[in-house]
Amino acid sequence: MKETIRIKRMSEHLEAGTVPEILFWVGCAGSYDARAQKVAVSISKILTALNIEFAILGDEESCTGDPARRAGNEFLFQMQALQNIEILNGYSVKKILTICPHCFNTLKNEYPALGGNYDVIHHSQYLQELIDDGKLKVEGGDFKGKKLTYHDSCYLGRVNNVYEAPRKVLEALDADLVELKRCRTKGLCCGAGGAQMYKEDEPGDKRINAERVEEILATGAKVVAANCPFCLTMLGDGIKAEEKQEEVMVYDISELIVQSNNW
Repeated sequence: MKETIRIKRMSEHLEAGTVPEILFWVGCAGSYDARAQKVAVSISKILTALNIEFAILGDEESCTGDPARRAGNEFLFQMQALQNIEILNGYSVKKILTICPHCFNTLKNEYPALGGNYDVIHHSQYLQELIDDGKLKVEGGDFKGKKLTYHDSCYLGRVNNVYEAPRKVLEALDADLVELKRCRTKGLCCGAGGAQMYKEDEPGDKRINAERVEEILATGAKVVAANCPFCLTMLGDGIKAEEKQEEVMVYDISELIVQSNNW
């Protein structure tokens, strides 16, 4: 898809009397972080290419409250969550697609206690569904036969037990997937979760992302696949610190799909 994509907002659907199949929850990173914005664009390209009706909240979307709760500010979390729930319920939202495992976890597992009950799906799961249903064809393209490794994000993996979906999406690329030394239930955190993204590192001999990057480089893979905006930042920074950014590329799995299909 080379042309400009115009994404409708939920307010526009309400005015038109239509109901989109999916609400795409862009998230704070996807809205404001330049690197994560590319992931949001990739998801939008995929949905548009497959003629899937979706919409965003636009400026009505606020932070899910995940960082506030992880940092111990329960009052702020509930204030943010209740505001979002009021808006989501006002639009009668049923299904939410996220690109961030932190948003995914909060919307799926923590909003129901406050009155927000939705079918929440992470984009790796949704991409797998589209491939399994035959709606999404993956050509392989530039990644066919290339050595590739995958980083399990904490909030998709250990917290929500989602391990197979992203791997099945990567298998569709026909790449040479090499597992990291610590993966799946024993995967190593990138260092950003639990609100650590917003504070100084804890005292220690080595930054966690530096240790993770050492494991990545040891595989000999030239491509690292991730599924989380936080992980993209931490892994990218770690690779730059090793001055390997020209040799090892970090991509979200949706970006690999878009590049493979030349969208």
